[in-house]
Amino acid sequence: MITTGQIIRCKAAVAWEAGKPLVMEEVEVAPPQKHKVRIKILFTSLCHTDVYFWEAKGQTPLFPRIFGHEAGGIVESVGEGLTDLQPGDHVLPIFTGECGDCPHCHSEESNMCDLLRINTERGGMIHDGESRFSINGKPIHHFLGTSTFSEYTVVHSGQVAKINPDAPLDKVCIVSCGLSTGLGATLNVVKPKKGQSVAIFGLGAVGLAAAEGARIAGASRIIGVDLNSQRFDQAKEFGVTEFVNPRDHDKPVQQVIAEMTNGGVDRSVECTGSVQAMIQAFECVHDGWGVAVLVGVPSKDDAFKTHPMNFLNERTLKGTFFGNYKPKTDIPGVVEKYMNKELELEKFITHTLPFSEINKAFDYMLKGESIRCIITMGA
Repeated sequence: MITTGQIIRCKAAVAWEAGKPLVMEEVEVAPPQKHKVRIKILFTSLCHTDVYFWEAKGQTPLFPRIFGHEAGGIVESVGEGLTDLQPGDHVLPIFTGECGDCPHCHSEESNMCDLLRINTERGGMIHDGESRFSINGKPIHHFLGTSTFSEYTVVHSGQVAKINPDAPLDKVCIVSCGLSTGLGATLNVVKPKKGQSVAIFGLGAVGLAAAEGARIAGASRIIGVDLNSQRFDQAKEFGVTEFVNPRDHDKPVQQVIAEMTNGGVDRSVECTGSVQAMIQAFECVHDGWGVAVLVGVPSKDDAFKTHPMNFLNERTLKGTFFGNYKPKTDIPGVVEKYMNKELELEKFITHTLPFSEINKAFDYMLKGESIRCIITMGA
C-alpha cells in the first residue's frame, strides 16, 4: 500500500479537556514499529469506560487524548517482524492483550497478560512510552492502547484479534469489550447448566450480555435485578424472565431471591460495581453448589464483608476480567458464535451515528438511552 511506512493524516475526535465535547481534528498517525500494527478503523462504539475517563472521575486526568476501545477495522500496515497479521486482515482492537509469552498467557486459566494487561494511565506505546498521534508536532495521548476514535490508529499486535473477514464489522465491533465481558462471565466463569437459574445484578450493557450468556446456556430462569424498573421490558429481549427492584421490597434482595427460588439461584453475575450488589449477588446463591461472579469494578477504597459461613456452606465467589477471554485466542470464536447465529448482536445496537456526530453518542449514554451506539468512521 502506498501509505506503508508513511505518516497518515486523518480525522480524529480529540478530547482536549475533561467533560468537554470532543473536537474533530486532523491528526498525524505515525507508521507502526516493531510488534505494532496500524489499523484503519471502520466502525467504533462508545463504552461507559470511555465516558468515565473522559469525565476524569477518580483518576489523574490525561489530556489531550483520543478515546475509544470498541471497534472493528482493517490492518493498513504492520511493523517489523510481524507474521501473524498482514495488511487487509479484518481485526478487532482490544483494550487488553495476549503477548503469548508470559505465565498468564501460558496458563489455560488466566487471560491477565503481564505485558499487555489493561493500563488506564498509559498515554503512549508500551515499549517506548511515545505517542503515535500528533497535531502540529504536539503529541496526543493514547487510551487503553487502542484509541479508536481516530480513522487510523496504531496498536500492539497482542491487542489485535484477527477475525472472519465475512463478519460484519458494524455488528461484531461491540464484541471487543463490554459484550464479551458479560457473556464470558456467564459462559466461562459461572457456567450455568441447562435448566438452572441465574440472577443478573445490573441490566446495563454488560449485564444484558451476561443474560444473553445465560440464555445461550439454556438457563430456565433468568432473574434481572436493577434499581430501574423501566429496564425490564428491554431485558426480556435478552432472555430475562423475571425482574426484581430492591426498592420494591422491605427485606434484603438476597432474601427475596432465595424465597423466589426455594433457597437461592444456582448462579449469579454482578455487573454494577456496587459493593452492596456484590454482597447480594453472593448471598443469593444456593448453598451447596451456588456460584457467584463479580464483574463490576468497585471504587478504589471499597470493601465488603460477608459471614464466613457463606463459604463454609459451599457457596463459591469468583471474579473475572474480560469474561476470562484471551483476546487473540478466544475473541475470534465469539465472532463465530454470531456468524453461526448462536449469539445475537443486533439487539445490543440501539443507535447509529456518523463520526461527525460522535458527541451525540455521549449524550445518549449519559441519559441512559443507549446500550451501544455504532459510529461509522468516514461519515
